[in-house]
Amino acid sequence: MPLKWENLSEEAPTTGGASSSSARGRPRRRLVLWPHRSLPRKGFAAFILITYAMFLLPLMAFVGTSALWGMLPFALGTLALMWFFLERSYGDGRLRETLTIWDDKVELVRLNPRGPRQEWQANPHWVKVSIQPDGGPVENYVTLRGNQRTVEIGAFLSPDERAELYHDLLREIR
Repeated sequence: MPLKWENLSEEAPTTGGASSSSARGRPRRRLVLWPHRSLPRKGFAAFILITYAMFLLPLMAFVGTSALWGMLPFALGTLALMWFFLERSYGDGRLRETLTIWDDKVELVRLNPRGPRQEWQANPHWVKVSIQPDGGPVENYVTLRGNQRTVEIGAFLSPDERAELYHDLLREIR
């Protein structure tokens, strides 16, 4: 599943002395979410090479004719568009959502690949975790409500992963 919980409270403190407010200190837990990548980079290269070979095979029958020059731009254009949209998909895969939990603060940061950074903070005592099995933008739509604002989390995950995320969030924020 494309998420990772980190337990940060077990590490040694970086400063000594009296304890301070946990919002200024170390967070207890951190959750990092990212979209699933089904095609690794090696698979991308293999896909482009196989597609290139598949375009060349039928074009070989037209070598030496003027029809080759009529079909070649369309074949190369199709290959270039595949390359462009797969690269764009990899760019979208840089999306990250990070939920950090302190004793007195919860912070959600979303790093968009082609947009501004989005942040949300609230007191964990007042945060309400909810799920909409149906009727939301996606199945099992998970939201956090606090500080007079509702934010989504993990909308790019599969429905089963969002349901599991919902139960994890209930356990961690309480």
